[in-house]
Amino acid sequence: MYSLLYIIGMTLLWIIIAIAVIHVVMDNRQPAKTMAWALVIIFVPVVGLVFYLFFGVNQRKERMVSQRSVDQLTKRSMLGFVEQQNLRIPERQKQLVDLFVNQSFSLPFKDNQIDIMTDGYAFFPELLRDISNARHHIHILMYIFEDDSLGRLVRDALIDKSRQGVMVRVIIDDVGCWKVDHQFFEQMREEGIEVASYLPVRFPSFTSKVNYRNHRKLIVIDGQVGYIGGMNIALRYVQGTGDQPWRDTMLRICGGAVYGLQRAFLIDWYFIDRTLITDRVYYPPLSTLNSPLSTNNCLAQIVTSGPTNPYPEIMQGFVRAILAARRYVYIETPYFLPNEPVLFAIKTAAKAGVDVRIVCPLRSDAHFTDWASRSYQREAYEAGVKVYLYQSGFLHSKLMVCDDSLTTCGSTNVDFRSFENNFEANVFIYDEGMAIRMRNVFLRDQENSILLTDLPRRLYPSFKKRLWESLTRLLSPLL
Repeated sequence: MYSLLYIIGMTLLWIIIAIAVIHVVMDNRQPAKTMAWALVIIFVPVVGLVFYLFFGVNQRKERMVSQRSVDQLTKRSMLGFVEQQNLRIPERQKQLVDLFVNQSFSLPFKDNQIDIMTDGYAFFPELLRDISNARHHIHILMYIFEDDSLGRLVRDALIDKSRQGVMVRVIIDDVGCWKVDHQFFEQMREEGIEVASYLPVRFPSFTSKVNYRNHRKLIVIDGQVGYIGGMNIALRYVQGTGDQPWRDTMLRICGGAVYGLQRAFLIDWYFIDRTLITDRVYYPPLSTLNSPLSTNNCLAQIVTSGPTNPYPEIMQGFVRAILAARRYVYIETPYFLPNEPVLFAIKTAAKAGVDVRIVCPLRSDAHFTDWASRSYQREAYEAGVKVYLYQSGFLHSKLMVCDDSLTTCGSTNVDFRSFENNFEANVFIYDEGMAIRMRNVFLRDQENSILLTDLPRRLYPSFKKRLWESLTRLLSPLL
């Protein structure tokens, strides 16, 4: 009897496995990702099937916001208010600018003043000052909004503004804030703050979406000041993690690019709340954002990407920028697990004689990811890339600068998850002065780093370590 039940059970299991593997194959992903999921499902079937249900189902073909709504949020609002005199697109960057405009209607804006903040001690006092000066609205989108002393300080500042009649809207990621007590956000709601959770994971309806998280970090205040970069709202972005100081990059933007930040937030808000916000007050006239002295041609585009977009825009932007570089490409990323298009672009640029440098943390905050990234670092080094490992803390900065003409910064890591699974946001800036400033940030971090070639045990690991690194690399598309 038991043997019959066992046979029936195993037969059903293998039928389910076969169906799951066929589903993976028919999804037409990159072969490496297809093979990784197929191997996991076949060799650890029960665990593999559960993981595939939660982390593997491809959502790229599903539109979460209709094109009509995106058009309304863009054309009815932003386009009606934009008047940019003497807008000049650099000829060298025109194709990249057009790529973003044609694929996602990410418009370029001029006359931007941008401040670079490289740690929490610079970012959070500035943010609190801008919050205190808010008069109409505050929009915050954060992957993590922690219930710690810093999170409570920001929460109380938002509550104070809400009591003054300022409209405060907050989007949090459900998975990023899993550990945060529900009461923390409920207290904000009781004070009139609108708090919404992005893609809440509730068994079983949204289990397949647990893998698709809103990793963006965006803040817009009165439609005049915006923030974008790699920092969430949590104390560790000031104090660091463990015994490691925290090194990150956040940009404060005043100028036309705030329109792009506002559009990105309001599209996400519409997806969650189904409220179409297109009032002109959220897009103040550009003439009020800048004094005549601040008029410049510092051009910037806010670019978003996600698993439901038809194309991976930010990944395409990275590939296009890297292959177009003539002199140098400098990249900082906390996790270096590039997918095939980005790794191919990096290696191609290096082989073509471009000075390609990558800075990663010497010690990551995710051990499994750290092991998986080491073979990628060696592969890049073998192609001529200079790989540096930051040793003055945990490097969480996400930036790229090319040829003193282009720089990008935002929430996007150089890994499979950011390029293919997460909802991300980056600003692409076409300005020599800004590129030079960002290059100097990179070079300062390089001074606090050690070359991979100076770590022979990393460069030439033992057979056991190399085998383990290779095994973890197999799972890198899933990390």
